[in-house]
Amino acid sequence: MKYINKNYVKKILVLKLRGMGDVILSTIILENLRIDFPDARIDYLTEKPSKEALQDIPQIDNILLFDRKSTWERLKLFMRVRKEKYDLILDLFSNPSTAQLSFLSGARYRAGFPYKGRKYAYNIYGPVERDQHHSAELHLEFLRNIGLSYEKKVLHFGLNETSLLRADEILAKLRSKKELLVCISPSGGWPSKKCDPSKFAEIATVIHQKYNASLFILWGPGDKAEAVEIKRLLGDLAEIAPGTSIKVMGAILSKCDAVVANDSGPMHISTAVGTPTLSMHGPTNPKLQGPYGNLHEWVRNENLECIECNLLDCPKNHECFLELSTDLVLSNFNHLLLKNNLIA
Repeated sequence: MKYINKNYVKKILVLKLRGMGDVILSTIILENLRIDFPDARIDYLTEKPSKEALQDIPQIDNILLFDRKSTWERLKLFMRVRKEKYDLILDLFSNPSTAQLSFLSGARYRAGFPYKGRKYAYNIYGPVERDQHHSAELHLEFLRNIGLSYEKKVLHFGLNETSLLRADEILAKLRSKKELLVCISPSGGWPSKKCDPSKFAEIATVIHQKYNASLFILWGPGDKAEAVEIKRLLGDLAEIAPGTSIKVMGAILSKCDAVVANDSGPMHISTAVGTPTLSMHGPTNPKLQGPYGNLHEWVRNENLECIECNLLDCPKNHECFLELSTDLVLSNFNHLLLKNNLIA
């Protein structure tokens, strides 16, 4: 393996595309990079939906955008990356496009995963194995494999004063010194990852009754219908968020006491801003994609043979959520509150 001479590294480009949750999990590398390269410029290449999540993270200097639909924009990006003369490329995505970009970058050090048909692009390789580490930990393994620091285990989401003030305005009526403020997040990247509104409402009702909790339903693009239905079922027990930006969504999540969420981008945002989070899983593996860190908990219906199917749409009756025990969810939520000193 090629050895990285840290004295030569003044400009770094990190490549991470696709889902916002995956992009947030990749930010675990940032504090580690600052150990090895305290004065280097660190740029991030991602896609437009994740830009807000990365803005205002102090360890990131610039954000470059990858346009999947425009060949011309992609060519301009390739030329820009070549012109920037990066010393170190960290391709944490390693698909054919990012491999090609890495190869053409002209960087002295090009690190990526050694996936079939893409090894040509790199001269330093991350781990071969997949599905053996939590998605956040896989990025630390990547750093370890290429001889860089990997001890720091901190996720990041870019908050700013404007978004925090807006969150205070939205939540002002719900805040009470005597109550927990619990966020309900029905978002999910695939239909099969979304807990059904009827089950979500059932869980939220029990949480309200047991803890006298204020309930706040937070939704993103593509999830409004589920959020409105949960609100209809809960009635006056819950308030529903207005449409918000990703930045304000993160600020709201940072100000809640606890979050109940599907496996989704907002779930990973919640963990990155440090709010205790309980995630509910059906088709995905919580040991690989669950909330990262000791503050959090997860729950799933372990009695099903089809659990962790990884299918985008359920071919059955969504038993992973509809038959998920509310008592089990409440037990795990109670443990979440206890270990975070939110209840006695």
